[in-house]
Amino acid sequence: MTTYDKVIALLDTHQARYRVVEHEALGQTEAISALRGNALHQAAKAMVLEVAMPEGAAPRFLLAIVPGDCKINFKSAARAIGGRKSGFAAPEQAQALTQCVMGAVPPFSFDDRLALCVDARLSEVGTLWFNAGALDRSVALDVNDYFRIVGDACQADIATPVTAAA
Repeated sequence: MTTYDKVIALLDTHQARYRVVEHEALGQTEAISALRGNALHQAAKAMVLEVAMPEGAAPRFLLAIVPGDCKINFKSAARAIGGRKSGFAAPEQAQALTQCVMGAVPPFSFDDRLALCVDARLSEVGTLWFNAGALDRSVALDVNDYFRIVGDACQADIATPVTAAA
């Protein structure tokens, strides 16, 4: 079963309100948002982080979801799961944990080794847009259904708005 199939099965199981949009294969948040016609703050950017835990503990992996108009706050993301600091996971590790190419990672974790943390700003977007395990397919999902599926406990302030250059 592909990641796309897993996403659709999960949404159907929870009777979520969503629609699938097929489009050109793009993995850049700004470009795909323009193509889909959604506001940048509605786009869910997914990043796999490696989190350094307190002394003696093995590192953990985190699927961090932030709005398209924000950047990840690595320290806040690490603290959200009890870690000290974080950085991007190696591309091979990220792909192994998500079963997706980067740019196509949905805002759901299907691997027990990959904790999920979602920036709280996304709870206010109305419709959440994301690539659904494939670069050429996106999902527009009612944000209330998203948080009903993943739970509110995964919310944290893990992003920083990107300010436009003057």
